[in-house]
Amino acid sequence: MNPVPLRQRPAWAALEAHHQGLKKLHLRQLFAEDPGRGERLAIDAAGIHLDYSKNRITDETMQLLMQLAAESDLRGAIDAMFRGDRINVSEQRAVLHVALRAPRSASIIVDGQDVVPQVHAVLERMAGFAEQIRSGAWRGHGGKAILNVVNIGIGGSDLGPVMAYEALKHYSDRNLNMRFVSNVDGTDFAEAVVGLDASETLFIIASKTFTTQETMSNAHTAREWLLTSLGADKSAIARHFVAVSTNADLVTQFGIDSANMFGFWDWVGGRYSMTSAIGLSTLLAIGPAHFRALLDGFHEMDEHFRSTPFERNLPVLLALLTVWYSNFFNAPTVAVLPYDQYLKRFPAYLQQLTMESNGKHVTVEGVTTDYTTGPVYWGEPGTNGQHSFYQLIHQGTHLIPCDFIGFANTLNPLGRHHDLLMANVFAQAEALAFGKTAEEVRAEGTPEWLVPHRVFEGNRPSNTLLLERLTPAALGRLVALYEHSVFTQGVIWGIDSFDQWGVELGKVLAQRIVPELESKEEPVLKHDSSTNELIRRYRRMKGSA
Repeated sequence: MNPVPLRQRPAWAALEAHHQGLKKLHLRQLFAEDPGRGERLAIDAAGIHLDYSKNRITDETMQLLMQLAAESDLRGAIDAMFRGDRINVSEQRAVLHVALRAPRSASIIVDGQDVVPQVHAVLERMAGFAEQIRSGAWRGHGGKAILNVVNIGIGGSDLGPVMAYEALKHYSDRNLNMRFVSNVDGTDFAEAVVGLDASETLFIIASKTFTTQETMSNAHTAREWLLTSLGADKSAIARHFVAVSTNADLVTQFGIDSANMFGFWDWVGGRYSMTSAIGLSTLLAIGPAHFRALLDGFHEMDEHFRSTPFERNLPVLLALLTVWYSNFFNAPTVAVLPYDQYLKRFPAYLQQLTMESNGKHVTVEGVTTDYTTGPVYWGEPGTNGQHSFYQLIHQGTHLIPCDFIGFANTLNPLGRHHDLLMANVFAQAEALAFGKTAEEVRAEGTPEWLVPHRVFEGNRPSNTLLLERLTPAALGRLVALYEHSVFTQGVIWGIDSFDQWGVELGKVLAQRIVPELESKEEPVLKHDSSTNELIRRYRRMKGSA
């Protein structure tokens, strides 16, 4: 990592000066002066076509951004991650989600041990368990096959599995009813088990430490629900619960057979864990072959990121464009807009991946930044979003860079539906870039008083990512693309993208408040006046219910 602070690096100063000259330049002019821009600023790699021509950039912009990457020692940081160095500096851990999808022939050493055989051993156990469930060989306490699987987790133990299940539903075994519980709000659990026969239900408890408050609260509720529903003793738990955890003692105390505990490692961060044992629900749904294809897609993007020159490196390009808009155009958000209903949970998954990773205000050295990091990622599937928030993107006062994601072939061909869907992808990107001038509006016969309302200024940047179809491998490539883009952004900003101390304080305070809410006696409160009064009011309102 470059010891020179980010804003003192030559490329940063050059980009600031370059931005001053470029910020008023319109995409209409850029395309008019370079008719081949649409073909030239596009890349095909790892099964993804990226068109980044509709960005407010020139060749000089990209050269300077590449220089910034070099001055930030991005190449060294990539090599360090793949090598297994402890790049998660605040927790002194390696960061090796790439090992989770490495082939058997690979070798990745952590603390003197090759972790690849360990990874494949867990994958084999997961696949064997999945075959038992999917074939009906695994029987519940009453002798029935499992037809319902409920994954209980939170954060990375929920968002990844939910997203993957929805994204790959086309490939799933429809005889298995998959449900997910994450929120400590009892409604989440209550609704998840509506209509389920406990004798046919399996719970996956996903918690590395087996102490996560929300997950374990739901797990204990699930155990009580099961035993009450079956009228059974605790021996039934072992046939209806498995664990994704590393805490064998607590797993056993819960009643789960430790043989049905699937582990992972401290070099796997929660939001990067969907290809670890956390993906057990995904594997159950789509089967081992499709899960292997998912891992292969991840690995293909991993290798592309590791070995491809930056000027043709998809994650690097996406990351540098994000830095360009965040730090020089002051764009606070990025919209991710998948035009495939199966990807309806993809933006929610990316919210954790991006914002828990790069929502930091200090560098790896512990120095407060004097520049912006971590934009807000958000989005909805198209075309739904067009009828809600696109108005703001097109004519609002915020600059919102957009990533459009589309597929050339649909998994559900129904007449003209897919052509209509994809026409909207291309039309929205075109409209954002070029807009509609007052002259064009007047030429349509619009009354003069109405002209300002119908003008689209354009010059709104976007990327378009086009894939052949949504397969397990394609999903793996997409997720890994954003994983490595997030990492690249973090390297440029000099922050640790792999810790998440920001989630801790509220959890600690909640543990302190819980007994104050549940106390039979009036508790002595020592919070601020607002929190004290809210606690008192809640206790009064609860008591009067």
